[in-house]
Amino acid sequence: MSAARAVRVAVGGTFQPLHDGHKLLLRTAYEIDGDVDIGLTSDEMARSARIRDVEPYAVRERRLREWIENKLGKRPNVMKLEDPYGTALTEDYDYIVVSPETFPVAVKINELRKEKGRKPIAIVRVDYVLAEDGKPISSTRIAGGEIDTHGNLLRKDEHEGSGRDQ
Repeated sequence: MSAARAVRVAVGGTFQPLHDGHKLLLRTAYEIDGDVDIGLTSDEMARSARIRDVEPYAVRERRLREWIENKLGKRPNVMKLEDPYGTALTEDYDYIVVSPETFPVAVKINELRKEKGRKPIAIVRVDYVLAEDGKPISSTRIAGGEIDTHGNLLRKDEHEGSGRDQ
């Protein structure tokens, strides 16, 4: 009789700045109570996908590890993501935890796994955490000085309703 295999959970992102939406994603992954693999985007991948500045991988990894160790009491297993799929195409995961933004990537992962004859990964979709204005907290909004990492408004838009963001 063989020992039961531990539940394996995958979650990924750039995690910069580490905001309340990221924290909910990570808490959810750890609440599944399995071995959690965190894919952290490489510098090349992070910078190619966005206009805003992104801190170096080592800085993002250190901050991510510190938060998980200090707030969740876990030792994180962080691996570098060089592409959107990471090890999710080749490793046996039971769950993949995603945001609404990354949900389509998880669907694609399962499509590619099916083509390779691998079992699908159960997708756990975590809703956006909303800022005080009712819009999702996002790294882009934080970098733009619109909100802080908790979703508090930092500047009131004098031109609300002007169509600028619509």
